[in-house]
Amino acid sequence: MNNQRVFLIIFFVLTFFGFMSLLALLTGRSFPNIRGVDVVRLIGIGMCFGGAIFSFVAYFRGRRSS
Repeated sequence: MNNQRVFLIIFFVLTFFGFMSLLALLTGRSFPNIRGVDVVRLIGIGMCFGGAIFSFVAYFRGRRSS
């Protein structure tokens, strides 16, 4: 499998997990009733989106240099 294609697959997987977790968090509780578990979940969602952005940039950077 091409190395660039792996970055694109990682982007879609992390974006999917990030959106699913974000939707579950938004439908579950109201903002004033946020708990410590929800804060950890938000950190995980941010890490998913950060990894997705990184893999998206790596995909296009590798594609340009080839």
